[in-house]
Amino acid sequence: MARISGVNIPTNKRIHVALTYIFGIGPKIAENICTEASIDISKRVNQLNDDEVNKIREIIETQHSVEGDLRRTISMNIKRLTDLGCYRGLRHRKKLPVRGQRTHTNARTRKGKAVAIAGKKKVTKG
Repeated sequence: MARISGVNIPTNKRIHVALTYIFGIGPKIAENICTEASIDISKRVNQLNDDEVNKIREIIETQHSVEGDLRRTISMNIKRLTDLGCYRGLRHRKKLPVRGQRTHTNARTRKGKAVAIAGKKKVTKG
């Protein structure tokens, strides 16, 4: 099992799919890494030799921000916005959608589970 950027890469998957297990590397970046390292994307991780793994590791470390560094950068950006008190920072602080989505309906993932209002009763027809 290859270990790149502190993540154990699954050995039975193709290399361009296995690289997406690293936070910050999506399918397109994984494909670009493979072409830059001159590795066939249909090759599986257990077929790679040490030189190829080291080449991939070096490309990721030098050219891409992944895992802990990326998470830290994202959290620092959110903290900066909340400290500024700008609109996006307020939306983060109130745990509401930040990018202009509607909240009258939907947005349940961001807002959390719906809470019933105490004392409000259903009107019965009679």
